[in-house]
Amino acid sequence: MDKTLVQAAVRRGIIILAISFGFVFAFSEIAYQLTRSDVDRDPQEVLLLIPAGTGEKVAQGEAEPSIPEEMTFVIGDTLTVKNEDNIDHQLGSLFIPAGTSASLPLQQAANLEYECSFQPSQLFGLTVRQQATFNFRFFAIAYATPATAIFIFVYSLAVSPLKKKEGG
Repeated sequence: MDKTLVQAAVRRGIIILAISFGFVFAFSEIAYQLTRSDVDRDPQEVLLLIPAGTGEKVAQGEAEPSIPEEMTFVIGDTLTVKNEDNIDHQLGSLFIPAGTSASLPLQQAANLEYECSFQPSQLFGLTVRQQATFNFRFFAIAYATPATAIFIFVYSLAVSPLKKKEGG
């Protein structure tokens, strides 16, 4: 095989790899920034407060405005339910006596719906998501760049084939 042809192919491949990395990085970061949400953070303790009088409101079919119907978390978060009501409450397997609190560690990504006593519907939704860490984003770019480069390289050969230099 002609040495100049190989050098031209390698040079084209390196240039296309650099262009592919730039394209994939830009596209990935733009998509990440546009779809970024409040769960793109480190795990933390999240407090859910059951205010006094919630049990009476629920008994009348009314929702307590300060309690959401569902919440979104990241893996590693801990949901701490603090009961300031004068009656005991329950969230799934958590029993929260009046004036106390209980915690629920969230260790797996899932869409959960727990039976609860502080919502008129008697249901409380929890969504646990994987946070988008730097490693997660880096590997997405690392996996997409070679495939993109190969695609563009093959396409570039179809559009502009490598040619032997005359006289050399």
